[in-house]
Amino acid sequence: MKKVMENATHIEGILYEHALENKVTGPNSKNPGTPFISGTISIATDNALTNIVQVHFTYVTQTTTKGTPNATYSILQNIIDGTIGNYMADGEDKAAKLRVDSAIGLNEFYSDRNGKEELVSTKRNEGGFVHTTTTLIDDEKQRNTFKCDMIITNVTHVDADEEHNIPEKVIVKGAIFDFRKSLLPVEFTATNPGAMAYYEGLGASPSEPVFTKLWGRQVSEVIKREIREESAFGDDNVREVQSTRKDFVITGGAKEPYVWDDESSITAKELTEAMAARETYLATLKQRQDEYKASKQNATTATTVASTATEGFKF
Repeated sequence: MKKVMENATHIEGILYEHALENKVTGPNSKNPGTPFISGTISIATDNALTNIVQVHFTYVTQTTTKGTPNATYSILQNIIDGTIGNYMADGEDKAAKLRVDSAIGLNEFYSDRNGKEELVSTKRNEGGFVHTTTTLIDDEKQRNTFKCDMIITNVTHVDADEEHNIPEKVIVKGAIFDFRKSLLPVEFTATNPGAMAYYEGLGASPSEPVFTKLWGRQVSEVIKREIREESAFGDDNVREVQSTRKDFVITGGAKEPYVWDDESSITAKELTEAMAARETYLATLKQRQDEYKASKQNATTATTVASTATEGFKF
């Protein structure tokens, strides 16, 4: 397997708002009584303040693993204290400019949907380094980027939906890796005609995956749609509907994919092992959630363990 699996995001812009909290680790944790910060910051990456990208922090402590002061903790604490202003609380003039170097992670949990318990998995920017800055990149399209190595196993074409303002696109499905080399099932979108043709032409499938590098932009914007109901007389009934579109849109990719099933990239055996490790993780996640429910309901809940894929690489 590659020594380093590419997985990086870059977000910069005006601090729009935050949902950060000061917390302390519990008595059963590895380091009881440790202060830490968790939550999210939202950054407006465009000058119009409409493309809002969130960065999530799970556990940020005052010191690094080397025992040195953690600069990111200091910045997040200043945001909580109000020393570093944000747009929603302080207005645009007092809102700080930030840049964050993060990575793609997954927010995962099991949810009861229509009487059936299903895994919910949502992409997000997870952790990283936060810096204050006085200047932003001139090109807004370079303020909300991502790049990663991806194992592609499926490409699906989706026709345009003009009524809901959804463009024609292809959905590129597969998996990436975090810094621990844990497998993360994800999907990205391609809307450029050339990109759509390229990914549909790869012929990627669970039995014949394609391992390559790609990059793109994080889009998170409000879409406004006018609905007009014609009246038999007088004025029409007109109303505006708003929806938020969040997507990771591919804008470029490596000219040549990596060699598949090779020690210089990743072998089929290594991928199988990574998939097995993910199944163990999901079983643990399910068990913890069941135990939490049981503690709330004073009832025993059975644990369901997902089975490992046996026909090709299905994430």
